[in-house]
Amino acid sequence: GYESEEAIGERPTLLKSGHHDSNFYTEMWQTIQRDGFWQGEIWNRRKNGEIYPEWLTITAVRDLKGHIRNYVGTFSDITRRVADETEIRNLAFYDPLTGLANRRLLTDRLSHAFAKSVRSRSYGALLFIDLDHFKELNDTMGHAQGDHLLELVAERLSTNVREEDTCARFGGDEFVILLEELNLDRQSAANTAMLIAEKLRTALNAPYKLQPDQTDEWHCTPSIGVTLFLGHDQEIDNVLSQADKALYEAKEAGRNTVRLAET
Repeated sequence: GYESEEAIGERPTLLKSGHHDSNFYTEMWQTIQRDGFWQGEIWNRRKNGEIYPEWLTITAVRDLKGHIRNYVGTFSDITRRVADETEIRNLAFYDPLTGLANRRLLTDRLSHAFAKSVRSRSYGALLFIDLDHFKELNDTMGHAQGDHLLELVAERLSTNVREEDTCARFGGDEFVILLEELNLDRQSAANTAMLIAEKLRTALNAPYKLQPDQTDEWHCTPSIGVTLFLGHDQEIDNVLSQADKALYEAKEAGRNTVRLAET
């Protein structure tokens, strides 16, 4: 974005985005001095302030005696490629409606949570959440309003758990919460998981305003099943099955309630 007279004679820091720390540039120049060139992805800043990604190659130019006389940098703007990669990743790992993790990402994070639990010996928990009588909303007000309710539910779930916890949508009106490192003691971990589940149940019980310009509100209650896990004592499918069973028990108990799996 710079005119030649604005750029000639300036240092490359003219383009510095602030995206990288000093270690990044130190390692870059160490590589150039050692190997004679460096290449990689770097974020720079245009004249208008926009930060963008580029694929940059810096090559040292030496004279006949082997002394470095100049450096030549060539780059290509990879904004579109990075955007495409981000979109592909989002499609692969995130639910397109709510932006929450999908089943694939949740399963991957659960696997990591198992490994972490082995090291810490701390219990984690899985919460299965299903919206009671959700079909009635789709039947009476249409799928668009049903989708909007799912978006609002996702927002409430995300704001009522810790940043390190994972909220996922498995499809339809079924959501899953992964809670990690609750407590070394099983009973204490169970108590914490149930408190969080009850907090989520209360949050989802609050009325929803599906039409901003209308006074009508929609009430929707959740049923929640909870199960604990510790290390690799259980397989992922077994943990998912236990949480699903606890959810079924919550439904059988009259809905709008929380049940802990007995394991």
